[in-house]
Amino acid sequence: MNSPSDSPDPIVLRDEEIFAAHAGGKLSVSLNTPLDTQRALSIAYTPGVAQVSRAIATDPTLAARYTWASRMVAVVSDGTAVLGLGDIGPAASLPVMEGKCALFKTFAGLDSIPIVLDTKDPDEIVETLVRLRPTFGAVNLEDISAPRCFEIERRLVEALDCPVMHDDQHGTAIVVLAALLGAAKVLGRDVTSLRVVVSGAGAAGVACAKILLARGIRDITVLDSRGILYRERGDLNAYKAELAEQTNPNGLSGGLSEALKGADVFLGLSAGVVPSELAATMAPDAIIFALSNPDPEIHPDEARKYAAVVATGRSDFPNQINNVLAFPGVFRGALDAGARRITEKMKVAAAEAILSVVGDDLAVDRIVPSVLDPRVAPAVAKAVAEAAAE
Repeated sequence: MNSPSDSPDPIVLRDEEIFAAHAGGKLSVSLNTPLDTQRALSIAYTPGVAQVSRAIATDPTLAARYTWASRMVAVVSDGTAVLGLGDIGPAASLPVMEGKCALFKTFAGLDSIPIVLDTKDPDEIVETLVRLRPTFGAVNLEDISAPRCFEIERRLVEALDCPVMHDDQHGTAIVVLAALLGAAKVLGRDVTSLRVVVSGAGAAGVACAKILLARGIRDITVLDSRGILYRERGDLNAYKAELAEQTNPNGLSGGLSEALKGADVFLGLSAGVVPSELAATMAPDAIIFALSNPDPEIHPDEARKYAAVVATGRSDFPNQINNVLAFPGVFRGALDAGARRITEKMKVAAAEAILSVVGDDLAVDRIVPSVLDPRVAPAVAKAVAEAAAE
């Protein structure tokens, strides 16, 4: 196992290798049964298929058994907040959505369809997905800019009778909570006693703050580009104002220097920078999650001078916070349970399941399992399904 000061060997990617892997797209449709005889063709298509269609018309619940819709995830984006690239549009976002679908299949055995929409209008996005509802069994929203992503997700949750989750929000939040539970455990700390600073009040920052609150952490301070969120700030949108009511119990104002002084945890979800002198003002045995990609808010080697546990979003340092630890199992569990919603309780259960996979290997440089660990998605799916059943 790597020591805390070691980093995995970086993966060197060549342009020709990358483009060759994406040529023609990364997805294709495969058949569950071969169509190699006239009889097989007659069963799969006309005239045999008409019997199945008549049966579903009589009893719509049969669609869950005789079509792929109930196990199909729609991966939906408008291309407005793609990775670290920003608003690049639907066509340029499609390779990312294809990749997401590949991850669903690889880690959870779920089929999925990438859907990129040539509109930024929340009304049009919601209406489109409502009309497409018979085609899929769940919706994974992806790379939609804040604050529109909050409204779109909320309205779809209300309008659709199937699981809906914006992964940039909740997938990130689930893995962050799992990592924080791991860090607290390895340090012998009560996670609910930690004083947490969240830098970034966009999609991920809001969701992370909410899941930490749901897990019982009360001392949370959130910052946006203008400083600490507090009740009296007059420039907050509705989502930030709601968060200001739920966080910052000490009534702090100011910026990062005021927030970090004496803090136990820094959670970076923005493109900001944490100077070393500010990291030095944190509490002893601090925890630093510098998740901005590709450049963490503070370099891990520098962060380790002031923190006992350090995590990033990168694969070339220990403790990678990666959404693939969460979303495949979350959707698999929700669909296995026939859930109509993905609740906060299900998300917390997913985080605890991720941590459980680490087991006796828990260490300061292993607070979450590897993204390639085959045990993760089944464990998350089981925990989510059980939470849904409750």
